[in-house]
Amino acid sequence: MNTIHGHWNDSPDAVTLIDAHHHLWDLTQGKHPWLCGAEEKEFFMGDYGPLKRNYLPEDYRRDAAAHNVLTTIHCEAEWDRADQIGETRWISEINAMYGFPGAIVAHAWFDTDNAEEVIAAQAAFPLVRGIRSKPATAPSPDRMDPGAPGTMQDERWLRGFALLEKYGLSWDLRVPFWHLGEAAAVARAFANTPIVLNHTGFPWDRSEEGLAAWRRAMEVLAREPNVSVKISEFGLKDRPWEYEANRRIVWDALAIFGIERAIFATNFPVAGLRIGYGALVTAVSDMLAHLSPDQRERFFWKNAAAFYRL
Repeated sequence: MNTIHGHWNDSPDAVTLIDAHHHLWDLTQGKHPWLCGAEEKEFFMGDYGPLKRNYLPEDYRRDAAAHNVLTTIHCEAEWDRADQIGETRWISEINAMYGFPGAIVAHAWFDTDNAEEVIAAQAAFPLVRGIRSKPATAPSPDRMDPGAPGTMQDERWLRGFALLEKYGLSWDLRVPFWHLGEAAAVARAFANTPIVLNHTGFPWDRSEEGLAAWRRAMEVLAREPNVSVKISEFGLKDRPWEYEANRRIVWDALAIFGIERAIFATNFPVAGLRIGYGALVTAVSDMLAHLSPDQRERFFWKNAAAFYRL
């Protein structure tokens, strides 16, 4: 077996994995407005100043050195929306030079006049397996505006979404948990489109009431058989990374979706605001020490390989 490092780590603590969600950026290109320009005020982890530096394949390899990363999936990183194909072209060039990422989740808006043109262009790249397109969302459950432009009930948005099946692409779903009921309706309406929920559904409210609401929303979404979940990104605003609190999230998500539809991912370098890469992988591995070897393989790499057709 080969890894992105070109060597095999025989340490008993080394986890073999496919990282199903990470980002790369070269800020000298000036293509990431949120990293090069004005601060994004509502960033979910608060201050993200440490991310405002290049994050390139060498950086990723260094971060991941303690584990056996077979390959990775690059997820769009808010590249300049006027040049949506540019990021895909750049990541394809990175793959040609470094041998990873092994697949790309590209960006395209669903509710623009040129939606099909962009989706078709993205699908033409051999590494592209899916699209991440963030629908319009509300900052809190009490401020939702269903049917507004860009939401998951917007007819124009849904017409664009329908193009994913036409072009054989999956959808990376990234919304706060209070929108998971709407996402479930989309999944039902487009049962042939594989969908994967990003970042464990963002259980940001860790009060008992908040966690109960998150679990209910996750259960609604998990009823749709075409939906999987990425067990990733437990970072919270102004709070440290806590093993016991995050283990509860991991166990709940696995209980709801089942090991068959759970995919491990790091969300590096963003997750690095709270925890190191090696420590993150080791922590999640420890949380799942009770699983059988086959279940662990499914979770850490086989499910990702199947979902993203690697």
